[in-house]
Amino acid sequence: MSATTASTITAESLWDDVAAVRANAPLVHSITNFVAMNYNANVLLALGASPVMAHAHEEVAEMAGIAQALVLNIGTLEPDWIVSMQLALKKANARGIPVVLDPVGAGATAYRNRALAELMAAGRLTAIRGNASEIMSVSGLSASTRGVDSSASSDAALAAARNLAAATGAVVCVSGADDHVVDHQGRWLSLSNGHPWMTKVTGVGCSASAMIGAFAAVQPDPWRATAAAMAYLGVVGESAAEQVIGAGGGVGTLQIQLLDGLQLLDRASFIARLKFTVHG
Repeated sequence: MSATTASTITAESLWDDVAAVRANAPLVHSITNFVAMNYNANVLLALGASPVMAHAHEEVAEMAGIAQALVLNIGTLEPDWIVSMQLALKKANARGIPVVLDPVGAGATAYRNRALAELMAAGRLTAIRGNASEIMSVSGLSASTRGVDSSASSDAALAAARNLAAATGAVVCVSGADDHVVDHQGRWLSLSNGHPWMTKVTGVGCSASAMIGAFAAVQPDPWRATAAAMAYLGVVGESAAEQVIGAGGGVGTLQIQLLDGLQLLDRASFIARLKFTVHG
């Protein structure tokens, strides 16, 4: 299938990708961090995908051999996990399945930066999703970071995202108040849904990367797949936050409401709420 032209993206077409995930239940192999592992798995299940969270290097290549997508998240790094990620990446590349990288905390430590460089040299990536500081760091620009939190806006990282897409051939997504999705062909889409409270629930950003893996498993154009995943999470998060705040709840309730929304949001609500702009 040929790549989607930017002008043909519609809310309806992005919903078609949501429906495809629900219909096909793709198996998403995630080598992810301890902090987000449980929530990532629940997000994928609520979305309609099937998660597997194997990380032992004795089995990761075999697991990547049966999955429909691979997601690599460096949040809680250790040497054995770096080996596992490289083994799984090589197997995924050999099979031609999509690989999503979440460079959590890029730029925070020299060890993390070395691990990222080794991982990116080990194989091809389909998509890279991170906050502004992470994307700027991976692209080679200087960016300060506070652990895994961004110190820059997503708009400030747009040029870095484009450079990174050109250098790697991967789709690059910068998450923030507005999410930007760019690729090496010059396509650029921004999404303006979501809610600030989403940043107060551990694992939501990591779950966005896991969702991109699920969408890329059913949508062969990775730029559109990334846009659809981020669009769906943004709409669900915005709706969930409004419901929780309206009922006098807090971020603990939001965590559960996000899962409910991922499972239950309907086509009409998604299309009515979605706010996006195609720039090229």
